[in-house]
Amino acid sequence: MSSRLAATQARSPKAAPGSAQSRLLAAGLIGNVLEWYDFSLYGYFAASIGQHFFPSRSPAVSLMVAFAVFSAGFLTRPLGAILFGYIGDHYGRERALMLSILAMAVPTFVTGLLPGYAKIGAAASILMVILRLTQGLSAGGEYTTSIVFLAERSTQMGRGFMASCGLFGSIAGGMLGSAAGALLSHLMTPENVDAWGWRIPFVLGIVLAFVGILIRRDLPHTAHPRSEPAAAMARAIITQWRALLHVTGFELLEAVGFYTTFIYLATYMTQVVHLSQPHAFAVNTLSMGFVLFIIPLAGWMSDRIGRKPVLLTAAVCALAFAWPLFRLFQRGSFGSALFAELGLAAIIGCYEGATPAAAAEAFPAGIRATGVAVAFNLCMTLFGGTTPMVATYLIERTRSPMAPAVYLMIAAALSTIAILTLSETAHDPLKD
Repeated sequence: MSSRLAATQARSPKAAPGSAQSRLLAAGLIGNVLEWYDFSLYGYFAASIGQHFFPSRSPAVSLMVAFAVFSAGFLTRPLGAILFGYIGDHYGRERALMLSILAMAVPTFVTGLLPGYAKIGAAASILMVILRLTQGLSAGGEYTTSIVFLAERSTQMGRGFMASCGLFGSIAGGMLGSAAGALLSHLMTPENVDAWGWRIPFVLGIVLAFVGILIRRDLPHTAHPRSEPAAAMARAIITQWRALLHVTGFELLEAVGFYTTFIYLATYMTQVVHLSQPHAFAVNTLSMGFVLFIIPLAGWMSDRIGRKPVLLTAAVCALAFAWPLFRLFQRGSFGSALFAELGLAAIIGCYEGATPAAAAEAFPAGIRATGVAVAFNLCMTLFGGTTPMVATYLIERTRSPMAPAVYLMIAAALSTIAILTLSETAHDPLKD
């Protein structure tokens, strides 16, 4: 490699001045808001979507198939990670961010307009799967590119806080989806929500996409060295395999914890605990509002005391408290469900606040977007997106409503092992 290329490859964007920080922050947040708005809507309305697109004599089977299709969207995330990671590393983070939000808007909008199985037969099921695969392709690069974008434009002592704001956008999108579900459940009868009301929030998602395009269209360009996609991937995997394993390992709890707490529990509370749908949506929305404060606080704390102490404390708490908190759900009251989900949200929020910066710090500049995207999406594909389906299957198989707690505890134990082998990077410069 020539010295000129090496110098270019080592160059990372400098932290933005205060006057530009808010715009950069908004640019990093907005795509994650749209991404998780869509993902959360699908999870919250999985029972309705299952009835319309994957009908079965057994409601449990329809729900399981709907969650399986939800998981299918994660199959294309690694491909999206490679595609958008390459674009981000070699053509600029800002170009990848613009393309990802464009690719995300279409499947969200079309999902709300797609005719059901009763009207077009199996074509409805097939098209729904295609939409989820397309959405997964875009999502594969959106979140990880945004946290790299934010981490590179922050000060060294503010990296944890800034990177956590990408996740803040994800939670805000999920909360927006949950709030939309709560509003529908209050304004419409359950029959009308199941029949057609669930489509409304998907169609309205186009508004978020339009706002995102306006914010991102004039972002400053950052030049990066260009090479073949295969070369970038080979370098990421061969020379950075330890970093890939570490990031995948500590992302495991984030994957299982996030999808258990903020996606699956809305269905769990109505289908298993038999809480009313308005109460379930209210619990989920309040929990997401609560975690919006926890995540940046944990990111800020990780800047002060380090990534490892924050990650390790949260992982041990997940291992210790998952079972008693799920036991609390079994009481079946609004108050007990709210307390239980707030407890899970506090634990997972603390954990997630430190993971974005830790992931960005694991890779050198030339392959940072690709490395973070591959590790994150590999974990989300194998464990995150499958969590609602696995939890539903485990309950059906074991006949125990506590099965999801055991799954969460296993993820916490494995991530704890990964954290113990990490090097502390909070107070080091980003790798060249």
